[in-house]
Amino acid sequence: MPSLMVGFDLDMTLVDSRPGIAAAYRALSARTGVHVDADAVVSRLGPPLRTELAHWFPPERVEEAVAAYRELYPAYAITPTLPMPGAEAAIEAVHARGGRVMVVTSKIGRLAKLHLDHLGLAVDELAGDLFAEQKATALREHGAALYVGDHVADMVAATTAGIPGVGVATGPCTQDELRAAGAHTVLDDLSGFPAALDRIIQLALKG
Repeated sequence: MPSLMVGFDLDMTLVDSRPGIAAAYRALSARTGVHVDADAVVSRLGPPLRTELAHWFPPERVEEAVAAYRELYPAYAITPTLPMPGAEAAIEAVHARGGRVMVVTSKIGRLAKLHLDHLGLAVDELAGDLFAEQKATALREHGAALYVGDHVADMVAATTAGIPGVGVATGPCTQDELRAAGAHTVLDDLSGFPAALDRIIQLALKG
């Protein structure tokens, strides 16, 4: 029997990257001369970088802004980022049950790995630069049994992959929005995840 694989989103699911991302956007504004409301940006984390930058930069400058942001990111965004409440325990819960953990995120892999390494989060697999339905490809490829995320697009990813989605109301989406997007289970935060994991495993075994 294959080992349990559990997928997690990164920003506002496993890590609170709002202070660091805000700092990176302020540095981007200083470099490019284009105003970006960093507080607005971090209130709606989830969609791909290009989607957010298109709100602030004209189309012909978006790719320039992507490159500049990613260049600035390591210096500004890694150190201020902290684990979300219950993140370490959630990962440990999967490992304690003989499982493995993967992160599937819209952030590019090399920047996501900087966060994981800095915080010492014991993730076994990482897939980056994926959003919504695109995440389902990585979830299927690695045989994920469920996917945990804070955004309605994460619930779309789980549904597309044909696995339960566990919503955590720690990001921009409410519990009702996560349920409406197809969440199997919705939690206030990851502190409730170990018990939810056991319930989902038991239901799967009964099924």
